[in-house]
Amino acid sequence: MSINRKLEWFETCLGQYLLEREQNHFDRAVANVFGYHAMQIGFPQYDFLRTNRMPLQFCVSVEKGGKVRAAPDFLPIESNSIDLVLLPHILEFSANPHQILREVHRVLVPEGHAIVCGFNPRSLWGVRGLFASLRDDDYPWQGNFIARPRLKDWLTLLDFEITEDRLCCYAPPFSQEKWLKRFKFMEAAGDRWWRSSGGVYFLTAVKRVHGMRVIKPEWKEVRARRRAMAPVAQTLTGQATGKEPRRAARCKTGTHYKE
Repeated sequence: MSINRKLEWFETCLGQYLLEREQNHFDRAVANVFGYHAMQIGFPQYDFLRTNRMPLQFCVSVEKGGKVRAAPDFLPIESNSIDLVLLPHILEFSANPHQILREVHRVLVPEGHAIVCGFNPRSLWGVRGLFASLRDDDYPWQGNFIARPRLKDWLTLLDFEITEDRLCCYAPPFSQEKWLKRFKFMEAAGDRWWRSSGGVYFLTAVKRVHGMRVIKPEWKEVRARRRAMAPVAQTLTGQATGKEPRRAARCKTGTHYKE
């Protein structure tokens, strides 16, 4: 797929309609995610991390414009070092989405966040993709749209916990602006009446790391053995001394002796 063709599509009225809603969601979703390192994979032309307050933010992309130029399925990033990863429309245009998710899981710290954005095949946008042209530059309809339940299963297998599931873009994917405006009412009613039919979904997943169970020694048995070996510390008339071990032992049995 041509990169120029993709950028040209985002300049159309439908692309701007999509971009506006995705930017609004990312602005809200990343604002309260804290840490030190945030990474966006793909789309270096758009800053989806602009409302996040982490000190180090960067974009990884095969295109020009990213701070790190690399493929998303083999990230040159240290394991357990990233607090937040954004995946805007990366998986459905990759030949190996499973490997990308494994790499995201590897680089994330425990309790790190991953936000995945994708086209919903069970929507009017997915139907449009079935009847679209099969040309390589026909963005975004040539993508392999991944259903939300399937993606949730992939994330669960990698020990991610889904903490947020939202959708947007309920209006049909018309190419003309006047038709998008006429169906604007579907946006307000979408979350209430046909929530699962949004054209684009957002999944927020948290990396969970199961803790190990620490096996402790039997401290009670150890203390009991130590008490069993302790010397007798008291007689009938007062404290025993080290010079009278036999007398202290006999007094313990209740036998009395004269001085």
